Amino acid sequence: MADPPALQPSRPTLAVDGTDSSTLTGGLLRLRVRSDVHGLSNLEAEFGNWGPKGDASDFIFFDRALLDFGKELKVKLGTTTLFTGKITGLEARFPQGNSPSLVALAEDRFQDLRMTRRTRTFADVSDSDVFSQIAGDHGLTPSVGVSGPTHKVLAQVNQSDLAFLRERARALDAELWISDSTMNVQPRSSRGGTPVKLTYGKELRELRVLADLAGQTTALEVTGWDVSGKQALKEEVTDSVVSSELAGGDSGPSILKTAFGERKDALANAVPQTSAEAHARAEALLKRRARRFLVGHGTAETKPELVVGATVTLAGVGPLFNGDFYIAATEVAFDGSGGMRTELELERAGLGKAA
Repeated sequence: MADPPALQPSRPTLAVDGTDSSTLTGGLLRLRVRSDVHGLSNLEAEFGNWGPKGDASDFIFFDRALLDFGKELKVKLGTTTLFTGKITGLEARFPQGNSPSLVALAEDRFQDLRMTRRTRTFADVSDSDVFSQIAGDHGLTPSVGVSGPTHKVLAQVNQSDLAFLRERARALDAELWISDSTMNVQPRSSRGGTPVKLTYGKELRELRVLADLAGQTTALEVTGWDVSGKQALKEEVTDSVVSSELAGGDSGPSILKTAFGERKDALANAVPQTSAEAHARAEALLKRRARRFLVGHGTAETKPELVVGATVTLAGVGPLFNGDFYIAATEVAFDGSGGMRTELELERAGLGKAA
């Protein structure tokens, strides 16, 4: 893999409907691009809205020629695309003692799914079948790396397509994201790539990280009813489901057990209809809790590799917190005072060993 260029662009460039716009790029005051593991990236970009127009000074963007509802905005840093989506909102700002500005709000293609609400049922399907059908409903190509158990009935009750997909993905410990016109539903293990090293005082400007037992449990039980077998279901899992992610560290459930004793939890409202479905739900939920044992929030230099689903290797932050973290959310920011930077939300299941 080629080394990245020594000099990185300090300012993003913007394009409207596929055409680069020097007006937007030059007039950009502030920018935020937010993404997380639940899908739906969004953009907030603020532009100066007062300047020369013809023979006089006037509002620049109120003619809606460049910034208008439904137009595609693309944000790039060099050759890397940070965001592509359509404008859903325009906000005019008139600050005291300063020039007017216009803020464009945009969302990626999951916006179509967010604004489509339905009540319907799916019969004799796997989750993979459902993901593929909903992707097709919105003209997206499905890339589904999970199957899940077969369901007699799955109900979408007054939910948006996006909310329903998120619910199904969480039940399978899968993640959801858009790339171009492809809707991805993949297990966490299929994301990642080569870890990006961030050293405190160098690429990592600042960090705060919390190891918190409040949301942990030593075991998780999911109950339900097997309709065909006419018997109760009960599936229990422990922190063994995240043992491969600990990298020699101590899990939240194990520390909880040592410090406070057994603290089991149960989920009784998931209504699984088979043992496989109950076990999958229990495993997914305990993994999600265990991975939030360590949660970090940091600011780093913007790099193309710092995206949701990637792994960062932290250095210079002590034995408890050095090592690999998963990027759960990002916010790429730009303004005149701080320049380009990426704000990261990190998570990890294991606390490192004291030196």
